[in-house]
Order: sequence, then C-alpha cells, then structure tokens
Amino acid sequence: MIETSNLAKYYGDLVAVDGVSFKVEPGQVLGFLGPNGAGKSTTMKMIAGFLAPTSGTAKVCGHDVVEAPLEAKRMLGYLPEGAPSYGEMTARHFLEFVADVRGLAGARRAQRIEEVIERLHLHKVLEQSIETLSKGFKRRVGLAQALVHDPAVLILDEPTDGLDPNQKFEVRSLINNLAKDKTIVVSTHILEEVQAVCSRAVIIARGKILADATPAELESRSRYHQAVSLTTSNVPAARDALSRVADVAAIEFDAHTHRLTAIPKPGRQIFVPINDALKAQGIAFSELQLESGRMDEVFRTITHGDLGEDVPEGARA
Repeated sequence: MIETSNLAKYYGDLVAVDGVSFKVEPGQVLGFLGPNGAGKSTTMKMIAGFLAPTSGTAKVCGHDVVEAPLEAKRMLGYLPEGAPSYGEMTARHFLEFVADVRGLAGARRAQRIEEVIERLHLHKVLEQSIETLSKGFKRRVGLAQALVHDPAVLILDEPTDGLDPNQKFEVRSLINNLAKDKTIVVSTHILEEVQAVCSRAVIIARGKILADATPAELESRSRYHQAVSLTTSNVPAARDALSRVADVAAIEFDAHTHRLTAIPKPGRQIFVPINDALKAQGIAFSELQLESGRMDEVFRTITHGDLGEDVPEGARA
C-alpha cells in the first residue's frame, strides 16, 4: 500500500531525510516515531506528494508519487501537522470544497460528506467558521477532509499533538476503528501514541531509520522487560528480600512513587520467586506488577546522541 525506497530530501547541506526505505501492508497502522526534527514530517510530505524527493522513490498503492501524482493522491488521505485549513470557511463549506476538489459529485458526494460528518461527530459545529473551533474540533474537521473520498491509505502527521487527554482518546479511538479497512501511517513524537494505536513502529532520527518492529518487540529490548515492580510500606525489608532472589540483576527505587523495581538477569523470569520471597517473609505489598518493558528507555537507547532537548512526551525519566 505504501513503499519507499532510498527516499531522501536535502536542503542545501542539510540532510532532512537520508535514504529511508520501508513498506506498509494492508491493514497495518505504522507509527513513524522520532524526536522533533528527525525527518518525520518531511517523509510524510514526500509520500503525500507535497514535497518532491531529492532522490529515491515513494509509491502509494503502486503509483509513484512523482511519476503518477494524481493517481497516488486519489488513493491517499492526508492530515498535515496542525490540521491546516481555510479558517474563514465553515466546517460544512470546507468539507464541500474538499469533496469538489476530490472530484466527488451527485449522490456519492452528498453521501460521503454526510458519512464523515457522522463519523467525526461534527453536526453541532457545521455552520461555525473553522477559526472559531477548538483544537479538538479543528482536528476532527481535518480528519474528515482526509476521509471524505474514502481513501485506501491515510497519512496522519502528529494527529493528537496539542490535544487534551479526552481529545487524544477520541482521535485514537477513531484511528483504531479506521484501521479495520485502511492502511494508516501515524507520524508522532508521543510514545504512548505508538502503544495505543500502532501495530508496527519505525524509529527515525537524523533522517535515518534506526529501528522497525512491533511495539511489543521494541519493549522486549528494554532492560525492564520482565522486570517486577511493587509498592510497599516496608521498603528496606522488601529490598532485602528482592536482593536474595538469585536471578535479580539490579534493584531500583523511585522516591516519587515509592516503587521498587527488580530487573532480571537476561532471559530469566523472576515474578514467581519474588512473590514467594515476599510472602515467605510476611512483607505486605499493595501492588506487584510484571513489566513488558519501557518504550521510553528503548527510545533513548536507540536514538542515543540524537535526542538533545527533544525528548518525546512521556519519555522523561
């Protein structure tokens, strides 16, 4: 559905995207993850046909975005970062305008406009000018215009950036619903986004792909994979009990949350031995949790030296 090969974009001596190659299969939601300035948006713009690549190729449903731009764009819905639109238009007028640009006509035009209005719950803001809408509704209108022609592929650039938690939940729920019959690429710097909506994640920094795996596979690279965390009022005794478990490699204590975390030796399972050790010594605990891994720690490890100050949301220790 989407295929890039050695895709590159230069601005003079600045290398924004450096030889990016990946494929996205039908039904996948690909998270394109990286720090600010990593090359995410530039890559999305080249796939969408908004920017011409310096070298390499990008194809949408088999159509080269440079050699067959109209054919590629017919298959594609694109939500740019920030959901830009014409602020003086009403939401209804904007959707009608986009439907006309997309070549929709007659009964199908009316049907598709009504369907996206219904799907994005836009009825109460249809007659408002877009510039008066909240960020959440502006993003909904942006998603609606990307969907109005019922494309097979969606490119969503930072779809929840700047939204409040409720608005983020709504957008992510919509993406999960859309994934049933569309191929979706979500560009983001928000780690929780990948875990919430993506079946696969590509990590990019300094314009290069550094990792390509499922979220679970990325979490398994974490030193916290299969770690055990617990909360207790008797930290000294619990720490002593954990230190006596043979396969515990290290113990960490978070003074803010009062949580102890036992990190296993490579390939070892420590949940049952820890549970048994705590019970044997009569140490009460309010929570005992087996961790799958920490995406923020994996991200920092993979992009070490590339983050600078641009640490993704949810990634600060």
